[in-house]
Parts: sequence; structure tokens; C-alpha cells
Amino acid sequence: MRENGAPAGRSAYREAAEAENAIASARSSIARLIGADNARQIVFTFNGTGALNLAIHGLLRRGDHAICTDADHNSVLRPLRYLEEHGGIEVTRVTCNTAGWIDRDDIRRALRPSTRLIAMLHASNVTGAVQPVADVVEIAHKNGARFLLDAAQSLGHWPVSVKELPIDLLAAPGHKGLLGPLGTGLLYIRDGLEKEIQSTVQGGTGTQSNEDRQPESVPDKYESGNHNVPGLVGLAAALGWLEARGVGAICRHEKELADALREGLRRIPAVKLHGPSEGQLAVAVVSISIDGYDPQEAAAVLDSAFGIQVRAGLHCAGRLHAALGTLASGGSIRFSIGAFNTHSDIEVALSAVGEMARGK
Repeated sequence: MRENGAPAGRSAYREAAEAENAIASARSSIARLIGADNARQIVFTFNGTGALNLAIHGLLRRGDHAICTDADHNSVLRPLRYLEEHGGIEVTRVTCNTAGWIDRDDIRRALRPSTRLIAMLHASNVTGAVQPVADVVEIAHKNGARFLLDAAQSLGHWPVSVKELPIDLLAAPGHKGLLGPLGTGLLYIRDGLEKEIQSTVQGGTGTQSNEDRQPESVPDKYESGNHNVPGLVGLAAALGWLEARGVGAICRHEKELADALREGLRRIPAVKLHGPSEGQLAVAVVSISIDGYDPQEAAAVLDSAFGIQVRAGLHCAGRLHAALGTLASGGSIRFSIGAFNTHSDIEVALSAVGEMARGK
């Protein structure tokens, strides 16, 4: 798409139609990626946090009970805390083990007659642990609850199918595994569930403009105001590359590199590896501590001395770091492996961590 500053869905002239078509292309690509029957089940938001907030605030009502986990990101924990304090809902937070895994039986024990929502991340953004989503979806549906999947760390990195796994709601940002620009996000809403989810922002949609009531049709019900057209054009381009490469191939590539990184890190005596043991299901997220280093200090050294960019700290997951025993020490150092990393990158990272560990 050439230079175009037109809004999408607001006019009939050529550039506006181009913008609308670009957004439709991105919507269709995401639907194919996750196996959704209808592209209109994909709602665009301005980030993954916005998608999670729409699902949580839109679904829950006063008197409802929700279940989340200690492994969850603050983008789930904080909206639920807000509604607990201001919206008249009750929340149960299920614990996780020291690898970041949730026990499905703990979810089952947390259920109440008023449970309306179970929210859970697909893969930990700290340890990479992949959760038992299929079992928890089944638990939710057998008990009349809705299931929200936070796919921020899995979509684009790990195969996800809403056909094989009857997820009610799936939220993700566009800038992580989907490789799109910042300022893009999405919420998948199972067909028919839009009747239960209120819009949280009302305004112009370019449709039914003769009425001052918000449209009930999706995605218009949830997409008031102008879209981030440049961001969604970039997301559509990235999704085209993902479709051509294949998520399965990307997943295998990233797993190979993550396994090599974990194996090498285990050989460095001053390094403690947090998360799944060898052979256990995990995405390519690797967290460590290095004896003698504060996480922020270690990240600064890796960047300034070796040109390696990592994330250090609590990763918006303080409850998980409490379970890992890393809360008091300031969290961990996290390596995130992507589709464009190579074996050479892993060798450089291992050499750098080894040199730092020896220096202390």
C-alpha cells in the first residue's frame, strides 16, 4: 500500500477504500492464523492490554466471580483487582509452582456457582512455561464459565487454533510474535459471545450513523473511532510473512535455539535458570539469575559490553516472581528468542554470560 493518510471505513473515495481493504486483510490473516470461522470475530485494539481490558471489563458484572493465576501478567491482574475494589466482583488467584505452572486441579477447586470467567496466560512471559489450556477450557465450559486466553507470549510463536481448542476469548498484541508494529492488538470473540460483552468505548464507527446507540454487530461494537491504519497495514505485512514461513516452522526454530541456550546456561556454575526442566513444554523465553549481579546491573553490562538486549526486573509479573523466590532480589534476567535469531546469537549470549559469571 502506497502513502495513504485516509481513514478506514469513513468514506467512499479510493484511498479510504484502500485503507479499509488493508484492515480487512489483516483481520482475515489473523482469522486464518487462529482458525476462526469469521474474520469479523477479530476485534482490533491498540495493544494486548487493551484487548484484555475489553474482555474483562466487557464481560464481568457486579456479583460475578473470576479466577486468574499468580503466573498472569499485570494486564490481567490489574483490571481484575480494579473490578474487585470498585466493581463488586470477587477474584480467586490460583498459585503456581516454581516453574510457573498452574495445577488444573487448583482451578477446579477455585470454582464457585458465580464463576463467570477464568483468565489464564498461555505461556509465561517469565519462565516460558506453557499452561494446560485444553484442560482448563474444559473445566470452564463444564461449569458454565467463559475462558479468556492471554496469548501475548504464544501467538506467532506457538500453534494456536480456536477450532481445536474452543476458547471463548483470545487476546494478543500485534508487536510480539505477530511481528507487527507497536500500538496494535486484537481480541478474538467466539461467535455469539458478543451478546454478553459490553462495549467499553462508544463513538463513531462509520456504520448506522443515523442512530446514537452503539452498534451491536461485531467488530463495530468494539471499534469506535479511527483505526491505527499505518500500524494495521504493518501488521498485515508481518502476518503475510508469518503465513508464508509457518508458525510450526518458527516454533521448531525457536525451540531449538532456546534448548541450546538453556543447555549452555546450565553449564555455568554461577547461573541459576528459572522455569521448566529439560523436555517440558515451554516457549522460547529463558530467565536466569547470575550470582553477584542485580538483574538491572546484569542487563546493563550485557547491553553496553556485549550488545545483547535483555529484559531485567519483574516483567509485570510480581506474583510469579514471589513464587520463583526472585521478588526480593529484583526479579530475573530474561532472554527472548525470536524467529530471526540464529545459533550464532546463542553462542554470543553464552560467551557473554560465562565471562560475566567468571568476572564475579
